[in-house]
Amino acid sequence: MTMSINGGMEVKKVFIGAGCNRVVNNVSWGACDLVAFGAQNAVAIFSPETAQILTTLPGHKASVNCTQWLPSNKFAFKAKELERHYLLSGDADGAIILWEFSLLERKWKYVLHAPQSHKKGVTCITGIMVTKTEAIVASTSSDCKVHVWEVLFPSTTGGDCKLQCLETLFVGSKPMVALSLAELPGNTGHIVLAMGGLDNKIHLYCGERTGKFLRACELKGHTDWIRSLDFSLPICPNGEPNSILLVSSSQDKGIRIWKMTLRSSLCSTQGAYRKEEMSLASYIEGPVLVAGSSSYQISLESLLIGHEDWVYSVEWQPPSTESVEGTGYYQPQSILSASMDKTMMIWQPEKNSGIWMNVVTVGELSHCALGFYGGHWSPSGDSILAHGYGGSFHLWKNVGVDLDNWQPQKVPSGHFAGVTDIVWARSGEYILSVSHDQTTRIYASWQNEASLRDGDPWHEIARPQVHGHDINCVTIIQGKGNHHFVSGADEKVARVFEATLSFLKTLNHATSQNISLPEDLQADVQVLGANMSALGLSQKPIYVQATHDTPDRNGNDGLDTLETIPDAVPAVLTEPPIEDQLAWHTLWPESHKLYGHGNELFSLCCNHEGKLVASSCKAQSATAAEIWLWQVGSWKAVGQLQSHSLTVTQMEFSHDDSMLLAVSRDRQFSVFTIKRTGTGEISYQLLARQEAHKRIIWSCAWNPYGHEFATGSRDKTVKIWAVDKGSSVKLLMTLPQFNSSVTALSWLGLGHQKNDGFLAVGMESGLIELWSLSVKRADDGSGSAAGVDAAVAVKLDPFMCHASAVNRLAWKGPKKSENCNIQLASCGADNCVRVFEVNVDYVEN
Repeated sequence: MTMSINGGMEVKKVFIGAGCNRVVNNVSWGACDLVAFGAQNAVAIFSPETAQILTTLPGHKASVNCTQWLPSNKFAFKAKELERHYLLSGDADGAIILWEFSLLERKWKYVLHAPQSHKKGVTCITGIMVTKTEAIVASTSSDCKVHVWEVLFPSTTGGDCKLQCLETLFVGSKPMVALSLAELPGNTGHIVLAMGGLDNKIHLYCGERTGKFLRACELKGHTDWIRSLDFSLPICPNGEPNSILLVSSSQDKGIRIWKMTLRSSLCSTQGAYRKEEMSLASYIEGPVLVAGSSSYQISLESLLIGHEDWVYSVEWQPPSTESVEGTGYYQPQSILSASMDKTMMIWQPEKNSGIWMNVVTVGELSHCALGFYGGHWSPSGDSILAHGYGGSFHLWKNVGVDLDNWQPQKVPSGHFAGVTDIVWARSGEYILSVSHDQTTRIYASWQNEASLRDGDPWHEIARPQVHGHDINCVTIIQGKGNHHFVSGADEKVARVFEATLSFLKTLNHATSQNISLPEDLQADVQVLGANMSALGLSQKPIYVQATHDTPDRNGNDGLDTLETIPDAVPAVLTEPPIEDQLAWHTLWPESHKLYGHGNELFSLCCNHEGKLVASSCKAQSATAAEIWLWQVGSWKAVGQLQSHSLTVTQMEFSHDDSMLLAVSRDRQFSVFTIKRTGTGEISYQLLARQEAHKRIIWSCAWNPYGHEFATGSRDKTVKIWAVDKGSSVKLLMTLPQFNSSVTALSWLGLGHQKNDGFLAVGMESGLIELWSLSVKRADDGSGSAAGVDAAVAVKLDPFMCHASAVNRLAWKGPKKSENCNIQLASCGADNCVRVFEVNVDYVEN
C-alpha cells in the first residue's frame, strides 16, 4: 500500500507487527488463502505464504472477537472464479462489519455495519455460500440471541451488497458460543443450524433460505460447555449426497462426531447395510430431524478421546475438487482439533475398522504457552494454523511426499496488548517495543536472499524481556559499546538490560554482515543468553564459559515445584525464529536495577551522548513527579529535577544534550539546562516552565538541529516553541486544530544547513499526519528562531494507520542529507507496531 502527494512525497507501508486477541473464534482462514484475525479493535489480514501482515481494517470501536470469511476455506473449491471475497467481523460491543476484498486490485473496502446489532459482545459468526452471489450467515452473542442473516453479493462490479436479518432466535438464559450451518442433503432447499453453549447440549434448528428457523431437536452427550461445532459438506457414498457429519468439541475434553442420514436411505433392506450396522463402528441412534417432507436420522458416529484439557476448536478438512473442471468435490474424512493442552491433533478413521484415530499431533512445548484457542486448515489442507494464549500464531506445513511430515513455518508475531513505547537502535538496524502484554520485542529487517524474494522481510528476531508487570516505557542507550536498554514497568524499579553474544551474532545474520561485529566487542561480551526466574521478574545471565557444564540450578532433588523452570538454550539464529524460540531462548540478562521512584515508572529517555538517562513515574504530587537523572555505567542517581505536580508524560534531550524538555499531565512543559562540570558532576537548572495547553500534554519533540520543540495535547492542538537566546521560551505558532487528541509527536530534520523538517503527528483516533516545517531564523545573526512555516505534507490513509490511539512515533533519520527514503516507526493501543517508508524528494532552495 502506497500513497503520495504533489511535491514528491510518498508513504509506503513496510511492516506491521501484531498479536492475536486471546479469544476463541478470533481467526478465520479464507478461500483466498489469507488469514483474518482481531488485533484489539483492528481486523488484521496476513498472508501465510510470506508470514507478513498485509493490512489492518479500522472501523470497530471495541475489541474484535470473531472473524468469518465468505467464502471460507471450506468453500475454496467453489471460489476459484470469484473476483471479490468478503469478510465479516464482530466485536465486544455487538457490532458486525462486512468488508470487501478485491483479488485483482488487492484492495480492501468497508461495505456496511449489520443493521440489527447484538446488545452484547459477538462470540461466534459462521456462514455458508449457497450460490456465488448469496450466503447465509448466523451470529451469536452474550445477549442470548442468535441472528440468521442473508447476504446478497453484487453480481457485477460496483454493485451494492445487501445484508438482511432473516430470523432472530432467543436461546434462553444460557448463551450459545458455537454455531455451524449446512445445507441438508437431498435437494430439500433446507438449511440446518447447529448451536451449542453453556447448557452442554447441541441444539438443531431447521429452516429455508427465506428464513423462519424452527427448533428441530437437541443432542445430548457432552458434560461441559460446547466450544466448537462444524458441519462437513454432504457425503456421497454412491454419487448421491445422503448424509452429513457434525463434529462437536467441549470443555469435557471430548470430541463427538454425529451423523445425519436421509431416512429414505436408512430404509434400505440390503444385507450390506445391516452388516455395516453390526460392525464395530455401529451407530448409537439418536433423534430424528424433520425438514419439510424429508427426515434425517441422527446417530453418534464416534467419540474421540485424546486431549487432556478443554478442546476449543474442531474443523473438518476443506473439500478438494475431484475433476479438472472443478464441478465435483471430495470431502476428506479428516478433523483438526485444538486444545488448551498445547496440542493440535488430526483425526482420521482407520481404513479397515473405520475407528477414528489420532494420526498427527503437533504442539507448543514452551512452558510459557498456555494452550491453543483455535486451529484452522489451509484451503488446500496441507497446512494447519493455531493461535494461542500468548497472542501467538503457530503454523505447520506437511512437507512430506509419501509420508506425513509436519514442519513448523514462519508466521507474523507481535504484542497481544497495547504497545506503549518504541525506539530505534543506535544505528537503526532494529526497533525495540514494549507493551502491556509484559514483553519487550525486537523487530528487524532480515536481509537474506530468501526473505527478499518473499517481499518485505521484517520479522520479530528477539524477545529480550518477558516480565511480570505491564511495561510502560523504554529507552536505548546511545554511544559505543554493547547494546543496552532501560525499561520501566508498573513497578518502582527501572531495569537495565544488555545484549547477549547470541543476539549480536543473530543480528549479524539478519543484516547480512552489513554491520560487522567488532572482534573486541565479541571478546567483551561474555554473556551468551539469559534464564527466566521463577516469578518472571529478573533475568539471570548464562555465561559463555558456563555453557559446557550445566548443573541443576533448581537443586530440589527432582521435586516438582514452581521453581522447576527449564534452562534457556541461547543459539545464533540463521533464519527468523518461531514462537518457541522467541518465548524462551532470546532473553537478555538484567544487569542493573534503578531504585528511587516511589510509584510506577511512566517515561524514560537517554541523551544522545549516551551518558545520562532520565526517568519519571506516575505522580499526584510534586515530590512524586520528580525527574531522576542516572549516570550510564555506574547507574548512580545524579539528579532529581523538580518542576511538575502531576505525572511527567514524556521527556526528550535536545540535539546537543544541553537541555531536557519534559511535559506533564499538569498541562505544563519544563525546560531544564543540563551541564557537566569540570569534575564530571552534573548540574541542572530550570530554564522555563509554562502552562502551554488547556488539557494534558501527552507528547513533545525537539527539532534535531535546533532549539525549537513541539508539544501535543489532549486539547487537539500542536504548538511550536523556541528557546530564545538560551534564557526564555517563546511560542512560534499553533498548528490548526486536529480532529482528535494529539498523543504522539516526532520531529525529523533534513540536515544541519537546512531549517526544514517533518513533524509526525499521531492522534487518539489512530490517524497519523506528516507536517512539513520550515524554521525562519532571525536576521541578527544569533541563530534564534523568528518564526516557522507549517503545512500538511501528507495525511496517511486510515487503512495504513492505527485503529486506536497512537502511543509513540519515532523517525529513523537519513544517514545523508540528500534525497532518500526515511523510515517512521509507530506503535499504538491496537497492539500494532508499524514501520512506514517516507520517500522525500527534497530540493534545497
